Amino acid sequence: MSKAADAGAARPTRLEKDSLGTLEVPADAYYGVQTARAVANFPISGERLHREMVRAMARIKIAAARTHGELGVLDKAKADAIIRAGEEVAAGTHDAHFVVDAYQAGAGTSFHMNVNEVIANRACEILGGQRGDTKLVSPNDHVNMAQSTNDVIPTAIRLAAYELSGPVVEELEALARSFADRAAAFRTVLKSGRTHLQDAVPVTLGQEFSGYQVCAEGWAASLARSREGLLALGLGGNAAGTGINAHPQYREKVVAHLATLTGAPYRSAPNLFEAMQSMAPFVRLSNDLRGWCLDLTRIANDLRLLASGPTTGFNEVILPAVQPGSSIMPGKVNPVIAEMTNMVCFQILGYDTTVAYAAQAGQLELNVMMPVIAHNLHRSLAMLAPTLRVLRTTCVDGITANEDVCRGYFDRSISLATALNPYIGYLAAAEVAKEAAKTGRTVVEIVRERKLLTEEQIATAFSAETMTGVKR
Repeated sequence: MSKAADAGAARPTRLEKDSLGTLEVPADAYYGVQTARAVANFPISGERLHREMVRAMARIKIAAARTHGELGVLDKAKADAIIRAGEEVAAGTHDAHFVVDAYQAGAGTSFHMNVNEVIANRACEILGGQRGDTKLVSPNDHVNMAQSTNDVIPTAIRLAAYELSGPVVEELEALARSFADRAAAFRTVLKSGRTHLQDAVPVTLGQEFSGYQVCAEGWAASLARSREGLLALGLGGNAAGTGINAHPQYREKVVAHLATLTGAPYRSAPNLFEAMQSMAPFVRLSNDLRGWCLDLTRIANDLRLLASGPTTGFNEVILPAVQPGSSIMPGKVNPVIAEMTNMVCFQILGYDTTVAYAAQAGQLELNVMMPVIAHNLHRSLAMLAPTLRVLRTTCVDGITANEDVCRGYFDRSISLATALNPYIGYLAAAEVAKEAAKTGRTVVEIVRERKLLTEEQIATAFSAETMTGVKR
């Protein structure tokens, strides 16, 4: 057969049946008929739910099969095959078979059935059968026993978000330590403060960076608290929270198995109806990401301002040069890491807006917008951790102070006149400031010329300790 003829040959298929009828499915696919319908129905974005969501779903199926095997309501051989297939899925062995678009059927039924079908068909093979043999292992009756999309999907979002948020908290804490290190290194570097982007009373560069440190520490603590809110699971509520079709011991046992599988202290939610209806844990976590990104954007912009120039800007700090900054201007170096950080923050703000709109769109017993919540929340978390790591390791850790420039701004700042208030009053001090601005002379030079203070008073009033509270 020629290459052209071979390329045009039809892909082998198998025939599968669901409640709507029969449909051809690729013979080599682990997914089945319901997944094939979803692929045909939702050719939307080409994007998939995050890989961590697949792993979370596999773990839920493993925990359920273990529970049902122990309770004697699922044949041990089937349970063991489902567990083994689920472990393969969790390990990423069958990632190519998760093909449903992120924008899909409400609540995530299409993605859920994709998982059920892959695990069922792989379990069939493990038992010596063929893919598509639903009598041997059924995606609905066996893999999905005592489960519903309505309790499985919100549980999986929690599991995935918990895993993805851990590195974010760790990187945020590491960034705070990096800011603390820079604050210590710059502790005595005097400079002019700025408010309204105008000269203000002096500060040290270390004090400026200590503000970034404490800001990062606060958001790390807040994210850690929101992360804890993901540990209460509604698994066992089934279709509406009542636990219909589930063994009386299923709810307790399946959550215990998940805790063992993941090493996280998962527990059953006190009210399964609320756990299904409300997306509050995801909103809280996303809100924290939003709040931190607003502050992180501000900090990244500060770094860009402080490093601006080098001849026509502030030029108070020097950011590590990581790549050339222009295709036409030789020698130009841009604050590209801070710029990248801004872009990521803007994207996460957009993701948070989607989460917020989707969270309020639930009705009665269910929020059907869960797929888009998962998609946006998990992408935010997955993007933020490496962003913080790159910002820390390739930018913040290597920031140095341009001490001469900082001191020059300090000496020339007309806001040094503020130190005169206790000695000559606000109005007289304002006259000194105006003359300094008009003549270009320093405040101290004018004070000496007018004999407004003694040399001892000048030394005290304009000392670093008096003006910033920092002892050398």
